[in-house]
Amino acid sequence: MKAYVAVTDKDWYEFLSRRPDLDEVNFWQPGGGREFRVLQPGQPFLFKLHYPENAIVGGGFFTHFSRLPVSLAWEAFGEKNGARSYEAMRARIERYRRIAPGVEDYEVGCIILEEPFFFPEGQWLPAPASFRRETVQGKGYDLSTGEGRELWEAVLGRRGLARRQVAESVVTPVLGEGWLARRRLGQGAFRVLVTDAYQRHCAVTGERTLPVLEAAHIRPVARGGLHRVDNGLLLRSDVHTLFDLGYVTVTPAHTFRVSRKLRETWHNGRVYYELEGKRVEVPAPAHLRPSPEALEWHGDVVFRG
Repeated sequence: MKAYVAVTDKDWYEFLSRRPDLDEVNFWQPGGGREFRVLQPGQPFLFKLHYPENAIVGGGFFTHFSRLPVSLAWEAFGEKNGARSYEAMRARIERYRRIAPGVEDYEVGCIILEEPFFFPEGQWLPAPASFRRETVQGKGYDLSTGEGRELWEAVLGRRGLARRQVAESVVTPVLGEGWLARRRLGQGAFRVLVTDAYQRHCAVTGERTLPVLEAAHIRPVARGGLHRVDNGLLLRSDVHTLFDLGYVTVTPAHTFRVSRKLRETWHNGRVYYELEGKRVEVPAPAHLRPSPEALEWHGDVVFRG
């Protein structure tokens, strides 16, 4: 089992540690150029403050990495980015990037973490001796032996968890088939995971303009659905609206249907009727495809027929 100790600043820690009910956070990388491949979903990701504090102050469990326009990162996670406003987030990123404030929708790296936890200052842990002062981003550790094991046991002690409970919850499955399939994702993680699972194009129209693509719940959370990739479809915003209202649906066989009520109610809809019967593009990996049961529920309960 691995963990990663990442360097962050005290402002980010202090802002988020005052929000005890967080279900997820976005640990963003200002440059956005380097892909994060150190951990598998479910493995621990720990926060270490810069010098002079040089202490482990919390962590979370790795879910997914994605490069996103900064506007979408804010839209998906809001204050869970560790800033009180979009402007404050941009100002911090631009300081790290050493660029002048502007309007460019530059990309940032997004390390999405579930179940974040933060230690009060009196419970901070000293950084491992092997973590060098000149390390800018972070360092990986094997938690089964030596320094890594000592670190993780100390973290467990701070969290007040039994070893057995954590050993069962921290696993290294393939995305979607293990940890992500069993755990409840946050809304932001759901949006990003669905966006990437559909390779950033609308499942129905093929539209690739990212700002107008939305992660639609097949079965809404308010009606018993979960933030799971197999309960999602990536749809263009207008198609998403009609899907939620029941004017369109996707069958378990992955074909697009349009209700006659669309024409009867609005005396319009030609652009959507042209898509009637179209094959919907879904992710190749079976565990990321929309659940047939969820699609059947939408067709029976929401679709206007």
